[in-house]
Amino acid sequence: VQLVESGGGSVQAGGSLRLSCTASENVVRTYCMAWFRQAPGKKREGVAAIGSGKTYYSDTVKGRFTISQDKAKNTIDLEMNGLRLEDTAMYYCASEPPSDGYCFPVVSAYTVWGQGTQVTVS
Repeated sequence: VQLVESGGGSVQAGGSLRLSCTASENVVRTYCMAWFRQAPGKKREGVAAIGSGKTYYSDTVKGRFTISQDKAKNTIDLEMNGLRLEDTAMYYCASEPPSDGYCFPVVSAYTVWGQGTQVTVS
């Protein structure tokens, strides 16, 4: 499986961006799909995940970000509103078969990653 992210860019604080991740195979329908981010000098952290009919969000983005999936297009999106300076990071898409029906956005649980797309908030 290959994952390709798009939609990153520069935005002012308080603004919005929408990231997309396209999978090369039909995995969105059955796999866990997640968004992670990594700021310079910091560890990669989970942002949101979707799968098995559930969505998960980190506390730092809950209420501001929304993850969604389009099974027909094999894509997942991350709608980001109310962006803050601390949201600046490289954002990565990842996928993995679900474990026990859960799809938490935990870095160690995912083995397939995209190349990332940069989000800069100023």
